[in-house]
Amino acid sequence: MTGAARGRRRRRIAKKDLPAQAAAVRARLARAIPAPRCELDHQDAWQLLVATILSAQSTDKMVNQVTPALFRRWPTAAALAGAPLGAIEEMVRRTGFYRQKAKNLQATAALLVARHGGEVPRTMEEMTALKGVARKTANVVLGTAYRIASGITVDTHATRVSGLLGLTRQTDPKKIESELMALVPQGEWIDFGHRLVLHGRYTCIANRPKCGECACADVCPSVQLVPAPRGARAARATRGGRAARTAARGGRAARARRGGRAARRARG
Repeated sequence: MTGAARGRRRRRIAKKDLPAQAAAVRARLARAIPAPRCELDHQDAWQLLVATILSAQSTDKMVNQVTPALFRRWPTAAALAGAPLGAIEEMVRRTGFYRQKAKNLQATAALLVARHGGEVPRTMEEMTALKGVARKTANVVLGTAYRIASGITVDTHATRVSGLLGLTRQTDPKKIESELMALVPQGEWIDFGHRLVLHGRYTCIANRPKCGECACADVCPSVQLVPAPRGARAARATRGGRAARTAARGGRAARARRGGRAARRARG
């Protein structure tokens, strides 16, 4: 089933029912993931900022492999600001888009030194003035490092999951965040964002969701419409092909036997 077909057939949640749907999803995710956490390894806001910038178009696992050596070599914003750009590029190469990421990291480090005494600021406006930092990155750092509920982190996982759970019909992350912020109490913004990400990463996986293990299955408007995994479809196709071939061979053998009997009768 194509994504477009699944979208047309998905049961839609009426606007008046969205608060109740959001409350049901929040409760179930809270039970399933009681202590959500950011999976980027860090010791302070500076390290988390660097790791989050590097995580764009990469995985947390890869970033966690790269950052320990990076922080050992340049432990502070001032140190990274004065580092050779080529050396930074080589250090972050494995995270992808390494040239642009290295430029953003060094420019952000320089801004932190010049404007904030080398410290990561605590407001959305100041955060998004840094290079390579948009709302998603700012929400991760402010919420995780400082427990400042500036918004809800909406990455690719949260974008997909919030739509499948019927919480939004939007596709733009900023619009999704705005709608989620209206449905979720501010005191839950930080943890709810983490829960959406973790749920999408480990349960509501793109193309192979684990609906049988999903804490939200009983309230999910999409649970009945998820196509079978490719492996399962391939297995069924293989079994069907074998059955068809067996039937065909049996048919040919039966026809051959009938033909042999007819020939013998004609000779007799």
